[in-house]
Order: sequence, then C-alpha cells, then structure tokens
Amino acid sequence: MISSGRLSPPDATSLRRLATNGNAHLLESETSILRWLSQEYEVAFTELKAVEPDRELLKRFPARVLLKEELLPLRQTDGIVEIATSRLFATRGLDTLKLMTGLKLTPVLAPSEIIRKEIKKHLGVGADTIDTLREDDSFRVLEELSEAETDLDGAASEASIIRFVNQLLGDAIELRTTDIHIEPFENELRIRYRIDGVLQEVPVPAEIKRFQPAIVSRVKILSQLNIAEKRVPQDGRIKLRIAGGEVDVRVSVIPMLHGEAVVMRLLRQDSTLLGLAELGMAVREQKLFRKTLGLPHGIVLVTGPTGSGKTTTLYAALNQINDHLRKIITIEDPIEYQIRGINQIQVAEKAGMTFAHGLRAILRHDPDVLLVGEIRDRETAQIAVQASLTGHLVFSTLHTNDAPGAISRLIDMGVEPYLVASSIEAVLAQRLVRVLCPHCKQVDDSETTKVLRRETNLAAELDIYRAVGCESCRQTGYHGRQAIFEMMDMTPALREMTLQHRSSGELRRQARTDGMGVLSEDGWRLVGQGNTTPDEVLRVSKAEGVVDDKA
Repeated sequence: MISSGRLSPPDATSLRRLATNGNAHLLESETSILRWLSQEYEVAFTELKAVEPDRELLKRFPARVLLKEELLPLRQTDGIVEIATSRLFATRGLDTLKLMTGLKLTPVLAPSEIIRKEIKKHLGVGADTIDTLREDDSFRVLEELSEAETDLDGAASEASIIRFVNQLLGDAIELRTTDIHIEPFENELRIRYRIDGVLQEVPVPAEIKRFQPAIVSRVKILSQLNIAEKRVPQDGRIKLRIAGGEVDVRVSVIPMLHGEAVVMRLLRQDSTLLGLAELGMAVREQKLFRKTLGLPHGIVLVTGPTGSGKTTTLYAALNQINDHLRKIITIEDPIEYQIRGINQIQVAEKAGMTFAHGLRAILRHDPDVLLVGEIRDRETAQIAVQASLTGHLVFSTLHTNDAPGAISRLIDMGVEPYLVASSIEAVLAQRLVRVLCPHCKQVDDSETTKVLRRETNLAAELDIYRAVGCESCRQTGYHGRQAIFEMMDMTPALREMTLQHRSSGELRRQARTDGMGVLSEDGWRLVGQGNTTPDEVLRVSKAEGVVDDKA
C-alpha cells in the first residue's frame, strides 16, 4: 500500500468509494491504485522502464523542488512537458514548477519508489544541496570541534557542503560501497564508488566542479587533516555512526594536476564475521585449511592483491580456533573486525608501532597464535619465521599472484631458504568474483559459452548463466562477491625444492602434481554452480597470470 502521507484526500475518497463497490482487490499495491486512477481520470500511466528523461529538460527545473515533491520531468511534446508523479491531486509541486519555469505541464502517473530512484539516478547525489549552493555563493565551510566521531543521522539536516558530504557518505554505505573516489579533472569533478570490486560512476550535478575545494576541505575537517596544506599527501580517518552501526573511514588525500584527489575506504565495524563453512571453499581446500588450523606451530600465508578478501579469510580462521585454551594476539593495519576474546593491536607507524616492532612486543606476552596483518619487509618476515620456529602458529598475508609465488617472495626478502622450508606449512591464494544477481541472471547458450564448456570440462547438465542487469543490482547483473581459492600444502617435495631455491614456476608444477587446483579451476566450479560467469573468472584469474598451466 501507499505509505502514510502519499495519498491526497480526494484520492482517498475515490478509493474508499471504489472499495465500497466491491473492488477492494485492486487496492493491493500502489501500482494498482495508480493504474485505476489513470483509467478513472484519463491520465497517462508509466512504470518508467523504457522512458529516458530528457537531460537538457531536467536542467530547466530546480532540483530541490523535484526531490521534495517527487516529480520527474520526462519529455516535452508540442510545448507541453510531461511530469511523472505519484500524487495526482497533490498539485502544489506542479504549481510551483509552473510558476518557476513558465512552462505548460501535464502529469503522468508512476510509482513513487521508481520516481525516487530515477530522480536520484539522473540528478545525482546531493542535487538539492548543490542546487541551493548555486543560488547562494555566500556559503562557507564550517569549522567544527575536533571530535573523533560524527553522527550522520544527526547531521543530515545540516546545510551546504556539510550536508552534501553527509549525503555522499550515507549513499555509499547504503550501496555497500568499499571505496569512494573523488577525482578532479580540468572541467569536472568525478565521483565513483567501488561496489563489488568494480568502480561505478556516481551521477552528480554538473555544477559540483565549482565546489571542489570546499568538498575536499570538508573531508579534511572530518578526518582532522590540515586544510591549508595542499601540496603533499595526507592520511586520516573518520568514525561514523549511521543507522545504529559504526563505519570506520580511512581517508587519503593526494595533490593532482587539477586539485586534490580523495579516496575514502569504508570499513563497517558491524560486518558479520564469516565462518569457515561460509567462505565457500571446495572440499579439498576446506579439508586442508582445517588441518592447518590444528597445527601447534608454523606459518600459514594468505596471498592475493589488495581487496581480495584475505583478511576475511584469516578472521574466519581465527574465529574457528578462538577458545579459552589459546591466547591469540593480532597486529593489524587497520583492524577490520573486532573479535571477542582476541587481543588486537593497531599499527601506528607515526608513533613507532610498526609490524616488526609490535611483533617483537607480542612475543613477550606469551601468545599461542599470532596474526600479522601483512609481511611487508625483511625484518617482519624474519621475526615471523623465528616465532613459528619457537612454537607459535603464525598467520599473515603477502601480495603475490599465486600460492607458489609466496615462497619466492620470502626468499627475495632475505629469509634463508632453509628457514622458509622449515616454517611454512601452507599458502592459500585467493581472488573475489562477483556473484550473479538472482533476480535477473539468464542461461547463456552462446557459442562462446559452448566452447568454454568443452575447454573447462563442465558437465553438460550444468547451466552456465550470464549477467543481465536490473533495478535490484543497479543494472550490473551482479550482487555481492565470493572467493575462489588455490591452496598449496607444503609437501616434502616442495620443502626440498624450496631448500634448493627453485623458481616459483617449478614450485607451481610440483604443487599441481601434488594435487593443488588453480584459481581458474575453482572459478569454473562456481560457474557450474550458477554463482558467477565465465567473464568474471577470466577477469580475476587470467589477468593475473593464474590461468590453468598444467605441465
């Protein structure tokens, strides 16, 4: 039904009369109500599926009125402008637009939810705020007390640039964004969200370029950075509260040719911690991974590029072995999840708390299990190896393309091959592929897919799907992500080859002989399950040089 306040008194009277006449079944949804009003009052109806509003026409109307009254100009025909609305008898908005533009307007009925989505899509984030600023150039960025936290819900009604930045952050959180990119160019300020690992451009008003310095200054104030310094990179953080949850925002500001660029990484503190079963590993990988968690000492590495889900996997592992019998300490940058019962340390390089320094201190606290957020240098690598050899189980991450590459990386860092061979127990490489939207995915019977099916030995009875795109997934065809894995267990043969400092290619071939599956093979498993597409598997595996290379 239409939400409270949507239905004007004349509409309500007409609908009560309709229900009294035995047609109450028509009142099941807003769409059915609007269809009835369309027939009763001879007004056009549309669900806006095949309607593309005229962008030039949109510029002639004040955004704040369109947003407030939920009105969407569609097209101009013979001097008359069609305006989509869900409120046939609430004419205040249309009357206001007539007075402000002098144009002849005619209403077209459409569902309110669809109108709101289309307005946001075509006008952009914060259009009403930018519209107000355009009319009043006397705005200024307001200095605030240097509080560590900002309450978005409480600040939503604030004006000017403050409100725009709040809208930007709130919209990003709602859309499951992991990173916000604010990029200055000569004649535009581009804003993009990274959603499910892929950057998507955010529609914003064209006038936003004028307010670029003020927007960057506002972000700097929130993250307690120096707003006067525009020549060197700066890093900060913002703590947000929204809808009862907390979001930690890591801010990076870098001077570019046409101004300062900003990237904000959003880390939700209330994210659900996954269990091992929920990671979606294949039977072999899950069995091996569980086996490594039961080891008394050694190093377990998770590798992959930034944003490939390494931390999520490691937290799932720690959560699995978190009990009152073991002391678990982590040192991370940043702390992405807070886990009850685990001692967690935040890296603070400016204060001298590096991974290596923190790791030395941790060893004096009698831990059983350690998590080092990342092995970045020789010193950290050597301390981690020594910790594993003195009876500790150590988890950490490395940035390598595949599992065997981790062995070569440690040796290149300066760790002796015999120490690597005796300390490493397993290496897990992973990537994230986007999951198909369940609402719009379709079976793909194209010739390309048939060739792929033969090359990857996918069973004929398994359907392969393709991404389509709908409103639920913002026309991307995907919603959410899932990991694909390759796990290398350090067999005696691999330890011997490590001692001999053999190349990662030779290690890879031996690991394949020992039963290791590669990332692309695990990806085809998800394709066969209908979870993702061949394009996604090729995007995250082939591009990294990790396609099947049996030899």
